[in-house]
Amino acid sequence: MLAHRRLLGGLCALLAVVLALQAARPAEPASASLTIARRDLPAGTRLGPDDLASVRVPPDAVPVGAAAGPDLAGRVLASAVRRGEPVTDLRLVGPALTAGRPGLVAVPVRLPDPEMAALLRVGDHIRLLATDAASGTTRVVAPDAEVLALPGPLPTRGTATASGNGVTDSLSGRLIVAGVPEDLVTPVTSASVRDFLTYAYPH
Repeated sequence: MLAHRRLLGGLCALLAVVLALQAARPAEPASASLTIARRDLPAGTRLGPDDLASVRVPPDAVPVGAAAGPDLAGRVLASAVRRGEPVTDLRLVGPALTAGRPGLVAVPVRLPDPEMAALLRVGDHIRLLATDAASGTTRVVAPDAEVLALPGPLPTRGTATASGNGVTDSLSGRLIVAGVPEDLVTPVTSASVRDFLTYAYPH
């Protein structure tokens, strides 16, 4: 009986020590999930599971506009992202491209020459020019457009040709997203359908 009591007393003492150690252990620090790029990603990347990773960080390390992994599937990067960099709404093609910039509208514009479009970088300011295929005349449709995004090129679906009024009957070239003032949205979109677009760098 005495031996059993001693054993029971020892177990109780050991349990008390374990509980005391657990109580003294500092609590796990608070953390939050953050989606980052698994590798360097160029502008125009359509995001998939292999492009992203989830890490735990302190809550105050999560930037404003950080996007969650499930919300990023299939989204297109407006600009390049470095390995380990958080993916935020400003890096994605969407309404956030013109956030905080009243009067500026994001307009998809197709340039007929993909090599010409490949010279552009996000943030460039360009002068958009439209050439009428029938008359050969060129006019300025946006004197200062900003390149907001460069979606990745799609596979060529045919050679662009023009009818008598200059309208292209198949898609080719390279799509860009340009920021233009509100009052130039209609001229720019009309020219992108009716004419051949090019650009020049303003002085």
